[in-house]
Amino acid sequence: MNTDRPLDPVGSIKVKLGFLVGVSVVAAVVVAGIASRAQIPWWTSVPVTIAAALGVTYWLARGMTAPLREMTAAARRMAAGDYGQRVTATSSDEVGVLARAFNAMAADLAGADLERRRLVATVSHELRTPLTAQRALLENLVDGVVSPSADSLRSALAQAERLSGLVGDLLDLSRIDAGVAPLALEEVRVADLLARGGEEAGVGSRPVRVRHRVAPADLTVSADPARLAQLVANLVDNAVRHSPPYGEVRLEARPESGDRWVLDVRDDGPGIPADQAERVFERFGTGSDDGGGTGLGLAIVRWVCDLHGGRVEALPTAPGATGAHLRVTLPTTPTAERPTHLRAGAIAARPTEEATMPTSTTTTGAPTSGPAVTPPSGPVAPVPPAAAGPGAGGPGDVVVDRFWPEPDGRPRVGVLVAAASIGLFAALTWVQREIGLVTTLVMLAAGALMWTVARHRRHPWTVACGVLAGLLATTAATRDAGGVVTLSVLAGVTVAAVGLTRAHGVLAMVASAAAWPLSGLRGLPLLGRTVVASSRTRHLWAVVRTVAVTVVVLVVFGALFSSGDALFGSWAAALVPDLAWDSLVARVFLFVLVGGVSLAGAYLALNPPVVDRVVLPESRRSHPVWEWAVPVGVVVALFVAFLAAQATAMFGGEEYLRQQTGLTHAEYVHQGFGQLTAATFLTVLVITATLRVAARETPRDRLVLRALLAALAVPALAVVASALYRMDLYQDAFGFTTLRVFVDGVELWLGLVVLLLLVGVLRLSWGWVARAVLVSGAVFTIGFVALNPDGWVAARNIDRFASTGEIDTRYLSTLSADAGPAIAQGLPAEMAACVLTGSRSTESVLTDDWLAFNVGRARARAAVADLPSVASVDCGTYLSDAYRR
Repeated sequence: MNTDRPLDPVGSIKVKLGFLVGVSVVAAVVVAGIASRAQIPWWTSVPVTIAAALGVTYWLARGMTAPLREMTAAARRMAAGDYGQRVTATSSDEVGVLARAFNAMAADLAGADLERRRLVATVSHELRTPLTAQRALLENLVDGVVSPSADSLRSALAQAERLSGLVGDLLDLSRIDAGVAPLALEEVRVADLLARGGEEAGVGSRPVRVRHRVAPADLTVSADPARLAQLVANLVDNAVRHSPPYGEVRLEARPESGDRWVLDVRDDGPGIPADQAERVFERFGTGSDDGGGTGLGLAIVRWVCDLHGGRVEALPTAPGATGAHLRVTLPTTPTAERPTHLRAGAIAARPTEEATMPTSTTTTGAPTSGPAVTPPSGPVAPVPPAAAGPGAGGPGDVVVDRFWPEPDGRPRVGVLVAAASIGLFAALTWVQREIGLVTTLVMLAAGALMWTVARHRRHPWTVACGVLAGLLATTAATRDAGGVVTLSVLAGVTVAAVGLTRAHGVLAMVASAAAWPLSGLRGLPLLGRTVVASSRTRHLWAVVRTVAVTVVVLVVFGALFSSGDALFGSWAAALVPDLAWDSLVARVFLFVLVGGVSLAGAYLALNPPVVDRVVLPESRRSHPVWEWAVPVGVVVALFVAFLAAQATAMFGGEEYLRQQTGLTHAEYVHQGFGQLTAATFLTVLVITATLRVAARETPRDRLVLRALLAALAVPALAVVASALYRMDLYQDAFGFTTLRVFVDGVELWLGLVVLLLLVGVLRLSWGWVARAVLVSGAVFTIGFVALNPDGWVAARNIDRFASTGEIDTRYLSTLSADAGPAIAQGLPAEMAACVLTGSRSTESVLTDDWLAFNVGRARARAAVADLPSVASVDCGTYLSDAYRR
């Protein structure tokens, strides 16, 4: 089986598509089933399952579409004049039929191009010969070298007649190509036709006798008399020209069995070699010759035969005889509706095998020298597989090539090995360990690979984003809170992707973030070429054999020594990972996930998309001021009214608020926090949309734009302050949570975004704003990590407990190990022991090793060590949603 095109034997594209879908679904189901049985977490199993399905789909689909890609590449080369392209046509389905038809078309075009070149070269040669002779004669007459005489004028006339005959033949062939030569069928008496042909040949100056014989003498056929006379005239002219002086040309016509008749033409010339029997009927297939022909006569004969549904052939000369023997076989009653272009294409573009046009031979085989013409494309060559890749116009790929071209398709064996090594390291060290130092090391290793191969790694923006992403990657080693680590990883991935693509706009940054997972698809062709190149690497199999033998030796002797010595066995147990079924499956999944993510990131760094082309369509016109100023003014008025209500509530007191709304102050401030956050976000969108459509041509336009957007931004900042104030009051009343702290931070960041937009509006320069927003978001995330939100929330709730005597100890028990020190130090020892004993992170705190080292868990470990045992404590009295002293 051809592993590149495994579905080639299938004879239907529909069956292939069904098989592709079925195999992809089966692969996904099998991988998902294995993951479920081994209890692989979803964040590992889902990407690997998708990757498995996509990998199978890509493998099968690539083989199915390979002929189409090859045809695309070949068509482009043919458009540039290279007609030697052929595609691999091994598929049995409709695409394979198309590929074979394409190859036939390419062969026809190659032949047509060759004949065109021959036509130009030969016509130039044929025209030059009589013109040169005629010019020389006329110059001699003008210079007085020779005097005008009947012989000199006859010679000039002969050269002119030769030119006229050549032009007439070319006109006939132009009608062949155009397909404008219909048959006008009439009854033709063959004897009269041959007699006229002999008489016309006798008018020439060559002393050759022409005889004809028709049996029966009254043989009559249905034919186009003009075309048939053209056929006979060219046959007789060809035979006369190549017969020796006082030779004889014999025409014999007779009916043949069925509804056909035969015309044999023999002469006394040198004959036609067997290897030239077909070439003599091609255009200029004989080149120029001593007989003075144009090289087009027998091509016209074949065309006339094709029009009538007959054929012409050069028969071998009988033993002991000399001369050529041409035979024409025609139907006695041809079909008038026969398409006239069927053989025209064959005459015009009959491909040949020779790389150059050989020395031409006269119709009867006399060798003469003619112009040699090299075929335009040289030897026929199939399109190489690399030409069919995405860089050469792969599937779809006008859009893909515009936004994500692949200028460098060289295999990257080193990158593949590095990504596989990172995946292997993660598989060996990460499984059965908490997120910690090993997680940070894996992410930093992937980042180092990306920076090493990055196209713009020395660009200041790329360097700055790389530093920020590296700082965010350290969160896994410093914080235990899963939400904080997830936020940091997502922010780091986004910042790294934007740094690699050097995006400027918001949409470009969104496209950059999406480009990382999409790199897994865009880079598949390069991965395929790299795997093929790896398999051809020198000493590859020697390395594989060496590694295999080394592993076998290590396992055998290691097992013997481990079973023979307890201390050595303990060392081996600490070094060798657990290879039980569930653990092995988890390691395989993690290897695929981490290796794939690293490889996709490396491809993104190596070949970043042009994301700055991802923009909204340009606005066709700038809108008048009133079209955008009215809605913006209404929004400003609403903000002002809202701030007035806030001031009234603040200064009116709680009694006034209760009378007007029926709410306490705490209930009032909690009620609208989410809406205020949404309003802040929408304000950012309104400012962005206004900047897109507002006119800025005149100073007045710019002044109105600055004034209205500043009037919108300033109250929006006041709304941000109001939202933060509301949340602060609410948390004082109902307690602190990590989510509330995070929302506080998001609101604060949105206020910073509004402030950055305000600066851009006042400067009328906002191209820098998107990058500033991204950096501020990354800095906010780093600050959020540094704040230690779980520890901060625990400390604030303990402070509130000190003042109110009420605390939600069950919520504290759900916090991560990051909150351990604050809980151990702030609560009474017995209560802290109970809270931390119920904590999710207590067990992991006690089982960390150096690969799973985490600052948060290490600090929690120290705090837990000083607490009393919970065995003697009734924790039921301490764990409550509303514990009161």
